[in-house]
Parts: sequence; C-alpha cells; structure tokens
Amino acid sequence: MITTATRSVLIVDDSAFMRKLIGEMIAAHPGFHVVGFARDGVDAMTQVKRLDPDIVTLDLEMPRLDGLDVLQRIMAESPRAVVVLSAGGAQYGDATLRALELGAVDFVRKPSGPVSLDLPVIHDRLIGALAAAARATLTAPPSIAARTAAHAPVASPILRRAAQHVVVIASSTGGPRALAEIMPLLPATLGAAVVVAQHLPGEFTAALANRLSRSSVVDVCEAEDGMQLYAGAVYIARGGVNTTITGTPGAASLRQHAAAPRAGATPSADVLFESAAHVFAAECTGVVLTGMGRDGSLGLKQIRANGGRAIVQDKESSAIYGMPRAALAEAGADQVVSLSMMVSAIIGMVPRERLEWLTV
Repeated sequence: MITTATRSVLIVDDSAFMRKLIGEMIAAHPGFHVVGFARDGVDAMTQVKRLDPDIVTLDLEMPRLDGLDVLQRIMAESPRAVVVLSAGGAQYGDATLRALELGAVDFVRKPSGPVSLDLPVIHDRLIGALAAAARATLTAPPSIAARTAAHAPVASPILRRAAQHVVVIASSTGGPRALAEIMPLLPATLGAAVVVAQHLPGEFTAALANRLSRSSVVDVCEAEDGMQLYAGAVYIARGGVNTTITGTPGAASLRQHAAAPRAGATPSADVLFESAAHVFAAECTGVVLTGMGRDGSLGLKQIRANGGRAIVQDKESSAIYGMPRAALAEAGADQVVSLSMMVSAIIGMVPRERLEWLTV
C-alpha cells in the first residue's frame, strides 16, 4: 500500500532489462514505490518534471544525454535525491566520484544479470542507498572554480618533514563531496599528516585520491603499506582493507590489514582512529564528517581520552548526519562546525610551531 511516508522513485536506465530488475527490487520494499521509468537522459529530464519523484536512480552511461549531464541539470533545475547506478570496476570510478561531487547521495553497483550471485548484496545495498537518499540533506555543490581562483597553486616544500602531528578523518555517505570541498583549501604548509578513512570499494579509492590531488596544493595519494607519514601530505586509506598507524611521532608509518569490516564498512575509521590515538596521543586530531552509521565514534572517544582533539561536522551541512550524531553522543567534540568552516577548524588544531616548519 502506498502511503504519504512512501517515497516515489524514478528509474533512469537505457537498458529495459535493468529498468525491470531495479524496479522489481524497489517494488518489493514497502518504503518505496516506482513512479515511472526513463530510457535515456533526455527522457529522464522530461519524467522528472512530469512525475516530480522524491528519488531518482540514475544510470551514468546513456545515449543522447549521459548521467552526469542529467545529474547537473537536476541539481540546477529541480534538486532532489539521486542514487547513481554504476558499473563495477576501476574504469568507472572517476565518473562515479564526479557524480558524488555533483550531489548524488550514494552509488550502487549495477547487477551483472538476473541470476547473479551478488544480487542479494546489491538488493540490500540499493535499499540502503534509497533509505539514505530519503533522509539526505541537499546542499549546494562546492565550487571548484571559486576555490582554485582563491588559492593559486603553491610549490610543494623542498624539504619533507616527518609528521609530528596527525589529522585523521572519517567519512562515508556524502564524504567524497565533502572531501572535494576540504582538500583544495588545505595549505601546503600544514604541519600535519592527514589520513582519510572514506567508505568506498577498493577500486575507487585510487580514483578518489587522484581527483583530490588534481584540485589540491597538498600532496594527495592512496595509502600503501609501509608509507611514512609526512607533514603536508594526505593519505586516502584503501577500500576493502583496514589502515592503521604505527611507530612514533616523527617516525610514523601506515600499515594495511585484511580484516572483517567494523561498523559495517572498510576502511574502518574506528580502527584508524584508535591506532592514531595510540601513536600520536595529544598530537592527534580526529574529524568525523557526514555518513551513515556509527563508524568513528569509538575511535574519536579514544583520541580524546589520549589527550587529542575532536572536530565533528554539524547537522545542517551533513548530507547524512548519522556518523556525526553518533560521534557527538559517544565522544563529544572540541568543535562542531559547518563544512565551510572545517578547514579553519583543522588548521586551528595543528600547533602553530608545526605550521612554521614548512615556511622557514
């Protein structure tokens, strides 16, 4: 039965088979009902205006008007929650991440066939993404042009300093978009290493690091086992494994571990945060950004217990307020700030003498 609480969904895909399969998955769930279908990007814009759906599931590869163009038009003309359907594999990572930066709430890998072994997993993932979309807060996308105009490229420091301070960041749903706003504003003179645990599949984290690197003056790379931590560098934890920090301040490095997911996803922010608290103690800052679930809350509590500092994104600027809410309830925070103020808050947590290392 369709009620006022049931969310309407428009399915956009150029494959009739995929439209049928996705439609059947959604129709089986009482919280959503399929209000219509669109066979390509041009048809999608017509159906969005005609049907006014709450949520759009959007294929990225379509004739006449591709998914990224459709997404940009939806967000400009009639903003609403969008869940991207993406083919698997690293070759699709850049387009998927671009969609998340443009405002898509989440993405789901497309099923490979009607009897695919991953069909139950995809079904659960789709319903989870739709649930996130149903309660997502839509915000204006970050302006890359405005950021790059305000921050001209700065040459990387000649001397790389081993990190004496670390900033660890947790993010999930809505995270790629938040990171796309934060990273280009971090100064090359930041006197801390930054390690990010963003919930993504393993084949997408390298694409995320590459995208952030192209728009940032800090060095951004995908984390590898054994990498030393340097001030002014950003390390994106690899999806599918857990990343920890080992060693001592000034001689710290990253380790990767095959492990069952904690808090429902890898890389686990709790695992990363707990290791950072152990190694860096008071010289550690934990940051919890937008995302579903509770990952990062226990780790942030450990950071504060060991003398470190905590920053949590506020509700108004979070696409999904689950992780920030859980972090505040479990650990509290030294600062609760909007996404637009996040870089200033991070810089303010790094001891000033650390900032001066790279300017002399």
